[in-house]
Amino acid sequence: MSNQRQRGTTTVEFAIIGAAMLVVLFGVIEVARAMFVMNALGEATRRAARMATVCPVNDPSIAQVGLFNTPGGSGNRILGDLTAANFAIEYLNAAGAVVADPVGNFSQIEFVRTRIANYQHQILIPFATSLITTPEFATTLRRESLGVPRDGVIQPC
Repeated sequence: MSNQRQRGTTTVEFAIIGAAMLVVLFGVIEVARAMFVMNALGEATRRAARMATVCPVNDPSIAQVGLFNTPGGSGNRILGDLTAANFAIEYLNAAGAVVADPVGNFSQIEFVRTRIANYQHQILIPFATSLITTPEFATTLRRESLGVPRDGVIQPC
């Protein structure tokens, strides 16, 4: 009689443990995916900052290269939700303060800072899907030509 009562217990136990293990497995995959996104955001700011040091002030190609595109805008985007609107390019003076009018005060620019702000990463764990706003990523580099070669003629990127 007791054998008849416990007939489906292994199936129920397996269903409970199996569901828990799947959630843990998806959690591990999501942590790895989140680490990839964080590394990609850091690399995007580095690429954009490097481009900003050699391109004319406020050139639209800067954000395109940060998006892992070619300067013309075509290419393979690694993070589909990342857009040019997430990028902020700032030109800084020697003290690290933002130059208000970088075109008008070109000679004051000493550094270029590229920031990614308000990027939202979607978590895909079953039963816990949500959006998380990532912290701000920034890269600051010393200016180089800013698109002006030795002959003084501004070249587009």
